Order: sequence, then C-alpha cells, then structure tokens
Amino acid sequence: MVQTMAPAADSIYGFMLTEEHTMLQKMVRDFADKEIVPKAADVDETCRFPVETFQKLGEMELLGLPIPTQYGGAGADTLSQAIVTEELGRACASTALSYAAHVSLGMMPIYMFGTESQKQYYLPKLASGEWLGSWALTEPGSGSDAAGMRTTAVRDGDSWILNGRKTFITNVTHAKTTIVLAITEKGIGSKGISAFIVETDTPGFSIGKVEKKMGMRGSPTVEIILDNVRIPAENILGEMGKGFNGALETLDGGRIGIGALALGVSQAAFEAALNYAKQREQFGQSIGHFQTIGNYLADMATRIRAARLLIYQAAWLKDQGKPFGMEASMAKLYASETSEFVTNLAIQIHGGYGYIKEFPVERYLRDAKLTQIGEGTSEIQRLVIARRLGV
Repeated sequence: MVQTMAPAADSIYGFMLTEEHTMLQKMVRDFADKEIVPKAADVDETCRFPVETFQKLGEMELLGLPIPTQYGGAGADTLSQAIVTEELGRACASTALSYAAHVSLGMMPIYMFGTESQKQYYLPKLASGEWLGSWALTEPGSGSDAAGMRTTAVRDGDSWILNGRKTFITNVTHAKTTIVLAITEKGIGSKGISAFIVETDTPGFSIGKVEKKMGMRGSPTVEIILDNVRIPAENILGEMGKGFNGALETLDGGRIGIGALALGVSQAAFEAALNYAKQREQFGQSIGHFQTIGNYLADMATRIRAARLLIYQAAWLKDQGKPFGMEASMAKLYASETSEFVTNLAIQIHGGYGYIKEFPVERYLRDAKLTQIGEGTSEIQRLVIARRLGV
C-alpha cells in the first residue's frame, strides 16, 4: 500500500483542519476512488461529460457546498470547497474543472451579487444539481484583456437584448444558466460592463464551436453565440456598470479552486510515480533506490506540500473575511506550475511507460497544462501579485 499525502486530523495539516474537514476529505476520496477513478480514462478518451457523476455530487450536497443552507446549500467554508476540488482533481481533472466552474463561477456570483429573489430562485436549483451553472467572460478578441470585450447588452423596455460571442466557456453544453458579461455603456472601458443571468434555452442563445482540447477533455469547452437574446430586465446581476469589478472578485475566489484542482492532479501523479518507483526494478533493485529518482520524488513531495499550504492559507483568509486576492494568485500560480513540474517528472520516472495511455501519467500532464491558463494565466497571476506588492 502506497502512503499518500492526504490531509488527516493528526497530520501536519491538523492545525488548519477541523474534524469535519477531514471527514469530508475521506468521504470524497472514497467516493472518487470508487465512482470516478475507474472511468476517468474513458471520460478523457471519449470527451464525455460524466452526467451521472454530477447527479451523485448533487445528491451528496457537494454542488452547493459553500452556499448557505437557506438557499439549499451545505453552508460549508472555502477550505471545504478546496478539499473537495483537490480530491476530484486527483481522480479526474475533467470532473474537477466542471465542478469548480459550476460552484465558483456559475453559482457564487449569484450569491455574492444577486438580489434576494435571484438567490431564492436560482441557488436551490444549482445547489441541488437540478441545474448546472456556467460563466461567460472570455471572447475571441479578449482573453486576459477582459475589459476589451465586444458583447453588448441594450435596454429595451422591460428587457435587455444581448448580442455577441463568448469563447472557451466551460459547462455550457449541459448548463441551464450562464452568467454573461456584456457592455452596457460604450466608451468608458471596464466601468461600462455589467453581468446578466441568462438561461440557456432562451431564444437566440446557441452553442458554436466545441473545442478539441489537449487535456480535461471530459469538461466541454465551447463557443457561445448570442443573437438578439432577450432576457427580463431583472436578470441583471448586481449593479449596472459593476460587472467587471464583480468578475475580478469572482476570479479571486475561483483561483483557489483552480489551484486546488492543480494540486489534485499533482497528488495523483505523485502517487502514481511513487508506486511505480517502488515496484519497477532495474539492475536488481527498485528504481526508487536510485538517488536521482529519490531526488525527483523528494522535490515533487515538497512542492505539493508547499502548494497545499498556500491554497489552505488563501482559503482561510477568504473564510475570515480578510483580503485574499494576492494569496489566491500566489496559490494558483504556484500550484499550477507545480502541477506541470510534478506530472512531467512522473512521466520521466515511468520512462517509456509514462508516454503511453496504458498508464495515467500522460493524461495528468495534459490536464495539468490548462491550470496555468484558465482563470488567469501564470503571467497574469504574476502581474496581480506584483501590483498587490505595490510595483
């Protein structure tokens, strides 16, 4: 049996975790090992969104984990959400990505900025898994420069009419709702951007190109086309002109989730490499006894531990109501780059076997790369950190 680095109450993480946290971690890991790991390779190979997994996650009250119980959620903290995302990422990065997008991007903005009626109507459906959520910010011509978007929303009586295109949008093929960022006043940059709740069966809303991706292939990434999509005026989310600020707040929280996802992939790759190093023999001994392989594993374990502590710190700060944006960027940056580092070494330890699909480490490397891009590239994270430092 390979010893893993899963957090436990009596482990080095005990000073940060409650008994409830460790029970949650065990419950999700057991579920993931039984229900998700066995089909992860097939989900990747066939690019299949695992609907049945999300139905079970809803039944387990995990899809509404951080939402208060009055809106149908579990009322858990951000640290709990990070633990769940890590365990899902360890089992199947595609599942974890769609989970993080649903919770952090599809639901949390409604909780943070929505009216009471919006919360009462949308959150119970999203928290239960009856509906899946998504979030639409990126456009073909505006990625990191989100303020350069072209999608528009024009007021028409008691409605808003949306036109434009969004790209690289997660979950929307199976989502009932998506939060769309659009320009409501031209010529004033980010101050003219507002957010809207759009139900995906609204006339004029359609799916365009479905991307063929390098990794996380079981989490659909698509283009959205908005052609005179008319929604009720009350579907504006938050104040008019405050959508960009809300997006930045949303991304701060979402980066903890992507960091946790990257951490889960790293953990899976490390466990696979450690197990292989103990079992694989060359020159009459297991390859783990060779100093180079031992050094690789030591570096992998150290970086994983450091990444987990950064993520836990950012989550704790958020739960305490303290500023956490810089720490979230640090956690996301370090965990995502650790994921690429660890998965690459995992393949090296496996040698030729790491390069073939019979072993999962080649999938882990493909999955890891996206964590350096989604919800702010590594370059953007460094920019955010530098600005918070006063540079």
